[in-house]
Amino acid sequence: MARIAIVYHSGFGHTAVVAEHVAKGAGAVPGATVKLIKADELSSPDTGPWAELAQADAIIFGAPTYMGSASAVMKQFMDASSKVWYARGWKDKVAAGFTNSASQSGDKLSTLEQFSVFAAQHGMIWAGNSMLPGNNSSAGSVEDDNRLGAFLGLMTQSNADQGPDVTPPRSDRHTAELFGQRIAEVAARWASGAAQRQAA
Repeated sequence: MARIAIVYHSGFGHTAVVAEHVAKGAGAVPGATVKLIKADELSSPDTGPWAELAQADAIIFGAPTYMGSASAVMKQFMDASSKVWYARGWKDKVAAGFTNSASQSGDKLSTLEQFSVFAAQHGMIWAGNSMLPGNNSSAGSVEDDNRLGAFLGLMTQSNADQGPDVTPPRSDRHTAELFGQRIAEVAARWASGAAQRQAA
């Protein structure tokens, strides 16, 4: 059994759609339970569902990329986690991340790097995206999974002039589900191994 928490912020609803599809993929893994938590609920170290994060085997961080980094609301949550950091509360939990922007690149890699460094500071175990890139040959298309070719985490793209009912596109939503499934599977294996190590 793996307990997955997804902490995310969404400015206009697009990243929330991605979070929902990551949760769908993670929840499809037998024995996995998934909890979606808005970063807005964790803006203070003394209020919010911090206990649910403490109980999770994996925490997936998600936010839009604004001006080359995670959104301010997500950064506020990250800063608020300093009490957990000091107590080593998330040490050895699995961590992963996703981000969305309107541009194909949008400097989304910097947000994933920000999340991975954040996870490292907490002593977490980072899990990236295991999918081969799509849309990178004459036979490829925007309908391919992992069409943006991300490895450090999940990248999705939403057209700036379309709402979350339309974008990100089907391929990105499916990629998000595969990503969520991977992280849940990794977390399940990690949790099982930890239980065996404790029993030995």
